[in-house]
Amino acid sequence: MNPLPHRGKGAIAALLLIAAIPGEAAADPLPSEIGQCSRTTIGWIGTRLTDGQTGGPIANSGSAVKFANGGYQMSYEAVPQIGASRVGDPVTICLISVPRHCPAGDNRGREYQTINLRTHQSWQLPDSQHSCGGA
Repeated sequence: MNPLPHRGKGAIAALLLIAAIPGEAAADPLPSEIGQCSRTTIGWIGTRLTDGQTGGPIANSGSAVKFANGGYQMSYEAVPQIGASRVGDPVTICLISVPRHCPAGDNRGREYQTINLRTHQSWQLPDSQHSCGGA
């Protein structure tokens, strides 16, 4: 059952605040249904694009963040809230949208709201550059 079927952004914001109560950070699996949240930590912070030879960041290519539970978010723009985060920071990730009519096995385009429990800043980003069925 979807706990937030028609409650909108206000309900998700309230859920994020409840989920932000300090406690032990755990690497819960990524949420699988809209309105579900999980706790994990930041495993990597960088840019959307990296140099293929050195693996180094490519300036002005946006932001990217990976989580200990395998989650990933990216943006074509720099996201200051991600820039203020650190590897190891505890976060809560909530699934807020899933694209419809996707080809079998193509799970791209899920959108997550993330709150950094250390900085108390949040961001909302997709898990890939393209939605399902895209390039």
